[in-house]
Amino acid sequence: MSNDSGTPSGVAPAGFRLPAATRLGRVSLRVSDLSRSLRYYREVLGLGVLSESSGRAVLGVTESGHELVELIESPGAKALPRRGLLGIYHFAILLPDRASLGRFLVHLSDIGARAGMSDHLVSEALYLQDPDNIGIEVYADRPRGSWTWANGQLEMATNPLDTQDLVRAAGGEAWAGAPAGTTMGHVHLHVGDIPAATQFYHEGLGFDKMVWSYPGALFLAAGGYHHHLGTNTWAAHAPAATIGDAGLHEWQVVVPAASDVQAAAQSLALSGATVERDGDDALVRDPWGTRVRVRSEKTAR
Repeated sequence: MSNDSGTPSGVAPAGFRLPAATRLGRVSLRVSDLSRSLRYYREVLGLGVLSESSGRAVLGVTESGHELVELIESPGAKALPRRGLLGIYHFAILLPDRASLGRFLVHLSDIGARAGMSDHLVSEALYLQDPDNIGIEVYADRPRGSWTWANGQLEMATNPLDTQDLVRAAGGEAWAGAPAGTTMGHVHLHVGDIPAATQFYHEGLGFDKMVWSYPGALFLAAGGYHHHLGTNTWAAHAPAATIGDAGLHEWQVVVPAASDVQAAAQSLALSGATVERDGDDALVRDPWGTRVRVRSEKTAR
């Protein structure tokens, strides 16, 4: 099976399928101390503050004004436990090229920030935890032409990262904050059950299944991407996050047109989900309470 460009794209849903041009919008996070989180997201991640009001701030790429993260202060919110709650595992910021990731790696070393590191074959990634223990991935993709397929699914792995080669890719240039072209690459969620996640996100929302043999996980995407969404059962016996916990308030799926929002909403309703409307946007919660906003490019701007 392939998308419109002929690129292999895993398993399409039986009904509604998200358009190939689907992307992710900003993620909204509950944080316990807005000032503390702003320092972290600016100084460690290199994001700029695009707007700020009482108890809220939107951060993103200063040069382009592209929104990535909304921080919502929730005083008294509990930090996420290390083993996680059902809800967010991490969100992932996609840098435009490998050189940028190399510069970010050097930056982390310079400021003494600890990070996990992995080579996923399709991408190279660094992993951090914000002050409320919300997981963050910063990564760069390898060219699609280098991705490989086996038994109908994309090959992904968790291998050691070649940090020395990545630093060489930086070309000796210093990190100067998130560069133009930085986007929200994917969101990865803790879920209670992979079949239920498949029903909601694949058959309901319309993502293609891309990788399903990874232990305890399912990766989904639109347009032949490796994944816009990861789901895993690595915290399956944990409770779901609540408004009393720091974590994910909502994440956004951005589709080309209002007609795509309507089609996704109808598909989700047919799958058994309760769909609400917020203006032109559709709002829905997955089986574990994680809220997804489906909106068009027109309303996302």
